[in-house]
Amino acid sequence: MIRGWYIGASGMTAQQNRLDAIANNLANVDTTGFKKEIPVSKTFSELLLRRANADGVYQVSTGSCDAAPIIGSIGLGVETNELFTDFDQGSFKSTETSTDLALGGKGFFAVETPDGERYTRNGNFLLGKEGILLTKEGYPVLGENGHITVADDKFFVNDDGMVINRETNEISDRIKLVRFDSERDLKKQGSSLWYETVQSGPAHIAEGKERPKVLQGYTETSNVNVVNEMVQMIEVNRAYEANQKAIQTEDDMMDTLWNKVVAVNL
Repeated sequence: MIRGWYIGASGMTAQQNRLDAIANNLANVDTTGFKKEIPVSKTFSELLLRRANADGVYQVSTGSCDAAPIIGSIGLGVETNELFTDFDQGSFKSTETSTDLALGGKGFFAVETPDGERYTRNGNFLLGKEGILLTKEGYPVLGENGHITVADDKFFVNDDGMVINRETNEISDRIKLVRFDSERDLKKQGSSLWYETVQSGPAHIAEGKERPKVLQGYTETSNVNVVNEMVQMIEVNRAYEANQKAIQTEDDMMDTLWNKVVAVNL
């Protein structure tokens, strides 16, 4: 019965982690370029059950047999294994602002931060006082030759990411778009930024078919579906209550057991 407490408690913890992820997704439903998180759970190792009151082996004409054969298994609960990020494409929102950019396909913008190079899908950029393209947090957006610098907001960005001055037709730079060997292993830093890990591999400039298209005057909305998240929230609440009820039932059974033991001993 004590094992039942641990199993129920592990279920409640797992559902709490799911609820935290859902709440975070809903809180960022209007965040540009946000990618929803999906908690992935796994079971603890199972115990094998053997027949009671039978031990050892016994001899038969063809050899020996186990006197305590396995008759099944019992689970020991569940735990949260990882927060999986769903990188599915979000929809595009027209802003008609030249500094707003969106990526059509997998890939990331590269930005310069005090912590080093970071990566984002949030293309809601602005033009700094020195003509440098910046994120909302003030981090410079990187081109393949350094900071992207333009004279004013009258510039054009083609599908390949070339930044072109409309008046002189001069190419300022090409936006640095990167990919990773394993994007699912990237880590979130906050403010729509990601950083590479050993598992994700280093960033490399996207070329050819793996290079996403750049859309100027658009931003990518989050890929969070509010209706689906609300439905999952209801499921989580019911699963949490079911585990809570199981623990209460186990507690009542233990209380009854101890009361009967005390009564017999008296």
